[in-house]
Amino acid sequence: MSSPQPDPLGAPRAACLADVPLVRVAPLLARAERRVIDLRSPSEFADDHLPGAVNVPLFDDAERALVGTLYKQSSPSAAFEAGRSLVHKRIRGLVNEIAAAADRPAPAGEITALLDEMTESGLDGLQQGLRQSLAELPAGAPLVLHCWRGGMRSCSVIAFLRALGWHDVYGLEGGYKTYRRHVLAELEAWPAPPCFVLRGKTGVGKTLVLREVERLRPGWTVDLEALAGHRSSILGMVGLEPCTQKTFDSRLAARLGELDGPCVVFEGESRKVGDSIIARAPWEALQAGSNVWLEGSVAYRTRVLVDDYLASESSRAELRRQLPFIEQRLGAKAWDGELVARLDDGREAELVALLLEHYYDPLYRHSEAGRRYDLRLEVEDPAAAAREVVAWIEARLGGAATVADA
Repeated sequence: MSSPQPDPLGAPRAACLADVPLVRVAPLLARAERRVIDLRSPSEFADDHLPGAVNVPLFDDAERALVGTLYKQSSPSAAFEAGRSLVHKRIRGLVNEIAAAADRPAPAGEITALLDEMTESGLDGLQQGLRQSLAELPAGAPLVLHCWRGGMRSCSVIAFLRALGWHDVYGLEGGYKTYRRHVLAELEAWPAPPCFVLRGKTGVGKTLVLREVERLRPGWTVDLEALAGHRSSILGMVGLEPCTQKTFDSRLAARLGELDGPCVVFEGESRKVGDSIIARAPWEALQAGSNVWLEGSVAYRTRVLVDDYLASESSRAELRRQLPFIEQRLGAKAWDGELVARLDDGREAELVALLLEHYYDPLYRHSEAGRRYDLRLEVEDPAAAAREVVAWIEARLGGAATVADA
């Protein structure tokens, strides 16, 4: 492999101990036991990261911006020297954090002196001495470090740790950038098994039934709303933590890879779950799946929604902030704070009934117009509905049609 190109977020590495073994992303992700250290800044890590990775940032967000600005506006050497100075101040703490994340003793040795020795030739000397090579993934739980594209941030730290005696440290070929391409390729090429889709009006408990299906048949379901941290509606973020598109893609690819059954069961969604867009292959599979219609009384649906949206005081406050958006859509003059007033007066059931009648049900009727359903079920108990769904699916697939109570 060629020597690494300059990284705007350069960091010290050993020219004298320049071999940096790299492993490929696919076998790493297939390994149940692994330890991955993500050296990117906190904001990069929050945007998305490898499953199970631990963030030990070489630079924080402000430092990364500073070094990057120097790289662009001054020179790579100036950026390198700034990064070298920042790392020099906290090298012992950085090494200790990596050791803690890797669950191993911190390496001994004159860390600061070694850092000075390894970086005394500057950026050019470091780049000339570093050699990357592909390596087989070792047995056990390998320790793999990476940055955005497998550049100076990760290679320098790997060389440094190996110089300290950690000879079982590896880099990730191509870094996070290669992982991201891998995720998108996996989503695009997903070979969908037979798909079944739970549909029904807001509050009927589709998610509750889906979770019960998963309890009865582990590895059958994909909970898109859980993956997105959003219920896929105007109030869908209340009490949840929506994620970025990249994180949603990563979670979805990981879940599709975990499926273990003759089929997959989804909850009916639009293409966007909150702000996250479902990738083409799973979306087409969902659209083409056999549909199960779940029907529930208004009283039942109201109870489900009150339990879901008002589980905590913080959720209540968040819901209060969002209700004016629905009033605007319904007509601000006609409603003029009526929804908020019902929440403030403790009339939650009345509020939910109004939302169902005037907002959610008309919206759902429009979105479901012309859709064909292969099974219709009355729902008052999610566990009982899930048993019926599983029995029906297995009968259609030619399997056992009896689902024991659990």
